[in-house]
Amino acid sequence: MSATIGAVRFSVLDRSRTREGHTDAEALRDTVRLARELEPLGYHRFWVSEHHGVPGVAGSAPTVLAAAVAGATHSIRVGTGGVMLPNHRPLVVAEQFGVLESLFPGRIDMGLGRSVGFTGGVRKALGHGRDDAEDFAGQIEELLGWFDGTSPTGVRARPSEGLTVPPFVLAMGEGAAIAARAGLPMVIGDLRDREKLQRGVDAYRAAFRPSRWAAEPYVVVSGTVAVAASPEEARRILVPEAWSMAYSRTHGTFPPLAPAEFVEALTMTAKERGCYEAALAGQLAGTEEQVAAELETVLKATGAQEVLVTTSTYDRAALLDSYRRLAGIFTAGGG
Repeated sequence: MSATIGAVRFSVLDRSRTREGHTDAEALRDTVRLARELEPLGYHRFWVSEHHGVPGVAGSAPTVLAAAVAGATHSIRVGTGGVMLPNHRPLVVAEQFGVLESLFPGRIDMGLGRSVGFTGGVRKALGHGRDDAEDFAGQIEELLGWFDGTSPTGVRARPSEGLTVPPFVLAMGEGAAIAARAGLPMVIGDLRDREKLQRGVDAYRAAFRPSRWAAEPYVVVSGTVAVAASPEEARRILVPEAWSMAYSRTHGTFPPLAPAEFVEALTMTAKERGCYEAALAGQLAGTEEQVAAELETVLKATGAQEVLVTTSTYDRAALLDSYRRLAGIFTAGGG
């Protein structure tokens, strides 16, 4: 039995990925259904994401979707991975999370990111540019101030003021340093680039300043994990997302997920093949024994307190089976 794995929380981020032949509405309902299915398996959190104008992603309003998830579940923590703060006024974000926490007390997390729109057109439609991400630290400070009641405006955020909604920073680029200075928990990925991951974790811990939100560093490592009866079946779980990523890098658009058998039958260009194989490389995928060994290595190296699993695939039955097998690993402490 692995004491390392047994001591760590496991959580899920579902991106509401659309699938070939299925609607955006189905993708959103799939997300809510998945949360219900995962809750009894022992997962600690279930988070949803924010994307705008991306053809392959239906989740554009994470606080709205989080409300649906929280309403459909009973005990699992629910949150965002994340709300992209540069796209919104901090007061409005505070109000939204205040409403969620008031409706589902003690179950809501506030994951915050600094990304702006995927394309110039999306950024223009949102009314924000790349420069808006430069003041992410200030935006976080303003947001948390609404909960503390310290806004210099004299305005009171209702029902947020006085509530405690745990904030997390998605550590993309400068995010790790910002999380450390603000004394906030950090979510960092991905699991494929272990050296970059380790550098980010080490820098965060070295610079961390305790705050009322976190007395000590709290590290959540995120990435794809696929578990199946054989290595080949686990790899097939990765195929649809890998092709979607490869297609986006070679064609400039991010398509819905296609069935694995469709992707495997494709004749790819050399560039497409290279991007596709790169997307498959380094993922945590295999049998229970193989994945447990890989998790043990990552967790011992990083000292992470939590793993946020972000797997997407076309086959929903295979996805649920993977999450069930993963739960078997961490509830048994690694088997």
